Amino acid sequence: MSHRTKFKMQRALGLELPGLGKPGALEKRSYAPGQHGQARKSKLTGFAIQLREKQKLLFHYGLREEQLRRFVRTARAREASNWVEGLVGLLERRLDNIVFRMGFARSIAAARQLVSHGHILVNGRPLTIGSAVLRTGDFVRLTDAAALMESTLQCRLSPRLTLPSYLQFANEGANDHGVVLSQPRLEHIPFEFNPQQVAEYYASRGV
Repeated sequence: MSHRTKFKMQRALGLELPGLGKPGALEKRSYAPGQHGQARKSKLTGFAIQLREKQKLLFHYGLREEQLRRFVRTARAREASNWVEGLVGLLERRLDNIVFRMGFARSIAAARQLVSHGHILVNGRPLTIGSAVLRTGDFVRLTDAAALMESTLQCRLSPRLTLPSYLQFANEGANDHGVVLSQPRLEHIPFEFNPQQVAEYYASRGV
């Protein structure tokens, strides 16, 4: 996906999604693309608002609709009353997202490539499945070769986001390995997000 396409998607939603990588989508214009982009915000229906909140999750985490629905079903099965927070916990603990949040890659898509190419170790062993959901206590690190790659060095010198509180680097000054400290919560999502709208979107579709 090109930067232009990613910027267009973010302008349509009216906010930047860090998982898409390069910042600056809203610098030139913060309204939706198209001739009537500036007028669209005030005309959103209830359904459109729900859809927008759901799309934020799809685009940021780089998921297909059926993938997100599977996570929704899993979260609802575990905790029916507060399942959106459980959903966020699952999405944030995906390996590709953990690699991104640790600053090893500029975007979640780039993090997924690192994972699939065998550059990430989990608890000392290669794990090549970006969608794998990690657990509290899991130890994540770059391979020795990946830690010396120019792309990962640059990302670690200037990460897209600050390290969230549910993660911690294993040693002070060593930013090539870390641990999952706790379960991510709603406040760990790195963009403005309304969980109630997502809950209503999927409830209305019987998911």
